[in-house]
Amino acid sequence: MTTHDLAAGVAHFQQDVFPAKAGLFARLAHTHRPQTLFIGCSDARVVPELITQREPGELFVIRTAGNLVPAYAPGSDGVGASIEYAVAVLGVQDIVVCGHSACGAMTALAEGRDLAGLPAVAHWLRHADASLARTARAATGDRVAALVRDNVAAQLANLATHPSVARALAEGTLTLHGWVYDIPTGGVEDFTAAA
Repeated sequence: MTTHDLAAGVAHFQQDVFPAKAGLFARLAHTHRPQTLFIGCSDARVVPELITQREPGELFVIRTAGNLVPAYAPGSDGVGASIEYAVAVLGVQDIVVCGHSACGAMTALAEGRDLAGLPAVAHWLRHADASLARTARAATGDRVAALVRDNVAAQLANLATHPSVARALAEGTLTLHGWVYDIPTGGVEDFTAAA
């Protein structure tokens, strides 16, 4: 894909898509009240609005490599700031952490790939260390799938360490959900009850 392709996409949006949804965009110019925070992987094959069939303004989206959510720590952190804003200011009622099949981050960890040439990636992926340790005995073929699922559960636990999330959970105004999206089938496994 080239910048020319992107420009053609913008032209199509402006000529065909935007006019058909002009009323929606007029409302969105003054209102931002998404009901759900969707935390997914940065993988280009995982498009939250497409998977959930949501309109603009309905999802507040955070995308990180491996759908990782660092546990709360004081200091500047873009993921933590976005979570806090979504919960404390926007008042989202649901948070979905969505892993996916064939995740490059989880595959690299499960296969023990050398990440020495990618120091920022290696440092970021440390947020999955507990999940990696728990799935260490899984069979090789099942290890990536097991790691993807366990990682979603671990990130839900990390979410609960954020003060805004902990407060909303205690007040009963927020629900956490764990999903795994299967790219080749389009299926979504919801294992919220097991998380």
